[in-house]
Amino acid sequence: MPEPTPLILDVDTGIDDALALLYAAASPEADLLAVTCVSGNVAARQVEQNTSAVLELAGRGDVEVALGRETPLVKALEIAPDTHGPRGLGYAELPPAKRPLSTRRAFDVIVDAARGRPGEITLVTLGPLTNLALALEREPALPRLLGSYVLMGGAFRTSGNTTPTSEWNVYVDPDAAKRVFEAWGAARAVDPTIPYPLAMGLDVTERARLLPEHVARLAAARGDDPITRFVDDALRFYFEYHERNDGFYGAFVHDPFTVAAALDRSLVVVQPVFVDVETGPGLAHAMTVADWRGRTGQPPNLDVVVDADADTFIARFIDRLGGLAEGRVDVAL
Repeated sequence: MPEPTPLILDVDTGIDDALALLYAAASPEADLLAVTCVSGNVAARQVEQNTSAVLELAGRGDVEVALGRETPLVKALEIAPDTHGPRGLGYAELPPAKRPLSTRRAFDVIVDAARGRPGEITLVTLGPLTNLALALEREPALPRLLGSYVLMGGAFRTSGNTTPTSEWNVYVDPDAAKRVFEAWGAARAVDPTIPYPLAMGLDVTERARLLPEHVARLAAARGDDPITRFVDDALRFYFEYHERNDGFYGAFVHDPFTVAAALDRSLVVVQPVFVDVETGPGLAHAMTVADWRGRTGQPPNLDVVVDADADTFIARFIDRLGGLAEGRVDVAL
């Protein structure tokens, strides 16, 4: 088996971020180095509390958790208590984490890791791109220093989930997304060997639907354990939200699907394309504008995922969380 991938997750924990943290903790391909926190689903300080608590639940209280910027670069912060609950974890309750928050800032964690291990680190952003935009200000060579960069964000050939044209992570901080995409484009203009960022948009993440039968399968296999109880309590809130807004009792699990693709690229098919972000007002605010026909004449700056194996991911998700749950059966909540 190849060496595990050194991984940093940038999160706005949220229910599906919490599932992504559990998936990373359960994946033998992942060497989870640190988790950085940004405002999005909930405010950044609540994100930090949620993240630390979920990592301790998973038996990874050793992982550094660092706070990032608490507001978007330009616009006012909006959060999503209707989607994730007032504290971000639906109906789930976790005890406060024992490990204190890192003394380092999120963007310093990202930059220091990339400088210390050039070409090795995979960064995955599961929330707004605020922390990465600030990391690029500190270290413009970051696209060259990272081994790879994967993001959950955008709606490229489908409608938005926040406005008719925008996906949530980009909507919260479109200015940051625009800066990040521009930075990778500029870096590749100098060095075309730099990998494109891998972008998992709603086009493919909404194919990964977690349903009550999947949760029941996890519970039947593992019984009453802390992780299964947490997953059930968190997802009931998420399922109710999707029933009200998307017409099915289940949930799109965008973030763990993105982590799975970061660890196993065989799950996805990509197409390089130039993408810009609309930062102005109006119906197109925060739209990810993909130039599929090359009308702008701009070279590609993202590998946009155009197809993904959701069935394999869902099966792997249940299996891995089941294994993690089995190992944490004696943990008291």
